[in-house]
Amino acid sequence: MADYRQIIRDGIWDNNAIFVQMLALCPLLAVTSTATNGLGMGMATTAVLLSSNLVVSALRNIISQEVRIPVFILLIATIVTLIDLGMNAYMHDLHKVLGLFIPLIVTNCVILARAESFASKQSLPAAALDGLMMGAGFTLALVLLGGVREIIGSGTLFANASLLLGSSFSFLDMRLLDHYRGFLLMILPSGGFLALGFLLAAKSWLDHRQADRAAALARSARVAAINAMDDEDDIAGGDRT
Repeated sequence: MADYRQIIRDGIWDNNAIFVQMLALCPLLAVTSTATNGLGMGMATTAVLLSSNLVVSALRNIISQEVRIPVFILLIATIVTLIDLGMNAYMHDLHKVLGLFIPLIVTNCVILARAESFASKQSLPAAALDGLMMGAGFTLALVLLGGVREIIGSGTLFANASLLLGSSFSFLDMRLLDHYRGFLLMILPSGGFLALGFLLAAKSWLDHRQADRAAALARSARVAAINAMDDEDDIAGGDRT
């Protein structure tokens, strides 16, 4: 039986597609010049992950092992085509900005990896949750990287959100630094590499800090247990005397 809590934790943090597996770095660095672009690409990728996991899980007992990889790729390509056409129809401005990177979701290693390693072996609910959480973790990485680059690069956050994502996202559009002249390096691809490196370092620091805290709590628990045993022995010795 699938551990749903662990699936959520893996997708968001422990096995994050970007910060841990280091997959899909091409779209990550290419489209994250703003947080808005990152959010749009993340939403599209999450939709593909969720849909492909569901389809693969539903057909896992029908698809033979010999042809599973070509079939998975065909299913993913079909889903990406449908999402590409939908974005072109209903989110045309965002579709123009993301451009070729939407069809290239087909080649995203994360999607095929989850279909092969998880969805093809799990039930529909577990596969759906895995796709949703892996997509959420991927979106989180894109938005964080895009946000850092956008704030340092131009002093804004989620710029043009209403134009690219629709009027319902207009509340996201913010200018954080007035009269800021910008820092061009962070908007260029080299700035993406620098920002990603700092984010990876921050995650590593948080993981080590959490591990040290858990180890300290475990040591405290062992010491408390040993002290309790010693107290019981002293009480038992006093009763015998």
